Amino acid sequence: MGADGSKSTKPHTGSEENPSSSGWRRFLSSMGITLPSGLCRLNQLHFGTRRMIQDKESSIPEHMLLPGPDKLRMEWSLPGFISMFLPEFPHRNVPGHEHFQVLGYIAKGSFGPILKVKDKSKQKTYAVKVIPKSEILRLGVLEQSKEEVIVQRQVHHPFVHDLQDCWQTQRHLYIMCDYCSTGDLYTYWVMIGQFGEDAVRVFSAELGTALGFLHDFGIIHRDVKMENILLTDQGHLRLADFGLSRRLERGGRAFTICGTIQYMAPEVLSGGPYSHAADWWSLGILLYALATGKFPVPPEPDHCSMLRKVRSCPYEMPKTFSPPFSLLLTELLCKTPMRRLRTLERFKRQTFFHGMPFDSQLLQKTPMDLILELKNRPDRPAKARRGLTLDPFPNFDCDLLSGSPISTVAPELSPTLDNLESVDALIQSHVSQDNGCKTELFV
Repeated sequence: MGADGSKSTKPHTGSEENPSSSGWRRFLSSMGITLPSGLCRLNQLHFGTRRMIQDKESSIPEHMLLPGPDKLRMEWSLPGFISMFLPEFPHRNVPGHEHFQVLGYIAKGSFGPILKVKDKSKQKTYAVKVIPKSEILRLGVLEQSKEEVIVQRQVHHPFVHDLQDCWQTQRHLYIMCDYCSTGDLYTYWVMIGQFGEDAVRVFSAELGTALGFLHDFGIIHRDVKMENILLTDQGHLRLADFGLSRRLERGGRAFTICGTIQYMAPEVLSGGPYSHAADWWSLGILLYALATGKFPVPPEPDHCSMLRKVRSCPYEMPKTFSPPFSLLLTELLCKTPMRRLRTLERFKRQTFFHGMPFDSQLLQKTPMDLILELKNRPDRPAKARRGLTLDPFPNFDCDLLSGSPISTVAPELSPTLDNLESVDALIQSHVSQDNGCKTELFV
């Protein structure tokens, strides 16, 4: 979840069995899972090569811990395992195929696929993010997974993607949101190459309004980018994916290095402290890319290299930009956070928005004809897939599919840890690792 900031940890290779492994054997046996001989590393929660650098330690309920770090209590029971994700993720059985119809795979994310699901009773389509609990524990992002749904439950705004529901089953978390059939802004940027200032003006007004609302509510998004901007049937935007967001009151500071590297503000790349002003920098990068067809600084493979390039870049505005647009970007891309344009009120006063209403109803009154024209182009589905296959994940072991008449789960799979790990590895193999980009959408 977010940028890779961790070191790989080698598994324990000693000849003696870890003291907690017998407890794990009893726990997994109660779930009908066989622990293969020699596999005793489940009690190390921070394994893996992709992990967000944390603001604070991942919190696991104290009643589940033995004295000392990262040692799981041997007396874990199934209710205890489920309670780790409560109360943010209510425990329930997933409605079967009589309630939900899985229509396909519409995205791939950091932890697992995002499914296109139809609620038969409501006759409405949703996007459901499926997250294996094993990945949450392996990457040590329990608190961040809870924060995502806490934030989305609190915010309701015309330019923010709505959370509809969330829940947990024995092995997965589910986050259900509205389905946006038009896709994401990145797809249309790839199709058109660059947008004119009139279209950029509308997008920037809508996104600036969303950021101002979130910041007034004490929330920093931390991953503003084109891939996280979904579009409505009329071509207007919805800011999505709160997987890296957190509550941060005015005057508060954060230190987590996270986000998508080419959008990250210099103070984020350096490890903080940073504040809501970092979101406004990301907005400036996004608007620059929309208008030019390229990023002011191409993504580097690591944060240190990216920070050096960002600090040395003059961020000069192309001569093709109008003076008001150049001024807006210059103020957004100020490297000193305290001098940067970082409030909605100051944003609205920019001459670039002269005569532009910042009322959400008025902004959405006129359809974005350019988006609607591009949506109907025959090459849009291929551009949206970005080279990904439309085939479903083979042997994908998902509770939503387990009762479906057309199941993608191979009949020979049995509930052993070997199979669970192979499924998790399969899901992880579909994770996007392109410069910190967490989600790639296709329709």
